[in-house]
Amino acid sequence: MALLKIEDVTKVYEGKVTHRALNQFSFEVEKGEFLAIMGPSGSGKTTLLNLISTIDRPTSGVIELDGVNPHDLNKTELAYFRRKELGFIFQDFNLLPMLNVEENMVLPLTLDGMNVEEMQRRIDVLAQELDLTKILEKRPNEISGGQAQKTAIGRALIHRPTLILADEPTGNLDSKSTKDVLELLGRINQRENATIVMVTHDPIAASYCDRVLFIKDGEFFNEIYKDNQRQTFFQGILNVLSLLGGNVGDFTSVRLP
Repeated sequence: MALLKIEDVTKVYEGKVTHRALNQFSFEVEKGEFLAIMGPSGSGKTTLLNLISTIDRPTSGVIELDGVNPHDLNKTELAYFRRKELGFIFQDFNLLPMLNVEENMVLPLTLDGMNVEEMQRRIDVLAQELDLTKILEKRPNEISGGQAQKTAIGRALIHRPTLILADEPTGNLDSKSTKDVLELLGRINQRENATIVMVTHDPIAASYCDRVLFIKDGEFFNEIYKDNQRQTFFQGILNVLSLLGGNVGDFTSVRLP
């Protein structure tokens, strides 16, 4: 049963020069799937994520999450839908500097007016899982990039969203923090049956997923599925990236850590 359905979605930006960012794009995401979306710069990856997250509207086509088309909702319904159904993880963390780690994580529940006991229970469980228990009182400027991204992941997960959207979540992290964050997302995906859609340019990050969907010039290019060997999946990702061309970097010398 598909949780997320994208059907014939086109996005055209009008201006001096009309730009077709996505062209009749279709795919589905199953519940519990961990999907990576890859493609050269300007291929339409971020546009796609913006449409799914309701930051932007499609020019034509249909997007459905759990049977609901969020673009049919009014402003109040849409705000509630985003808060309840979606969790967001960004490259630059987007933490509020005046709040400590615990307050940043608990923010979605505060907005929903959840009772303090349940909030505390969820914080305790997540802080343990994310290895943040010792830094809950610290502010974002007092912690490392890896800890900041784990805090952002905690904030994205705390209200138990239907779909987690991650935009280059390891883009600002060193290799150790990158590995920690990807393994963490993998565990959450497995244990909670959480559905994750992640845009990434990093083939190593993509190799943690169940499936990689490749996009070029706003259109579907290819997709590959994970097999038992992460090494062969990783090699498969590199092979498709080399066919894709464009500005995806030279990954030929990359090796799995």
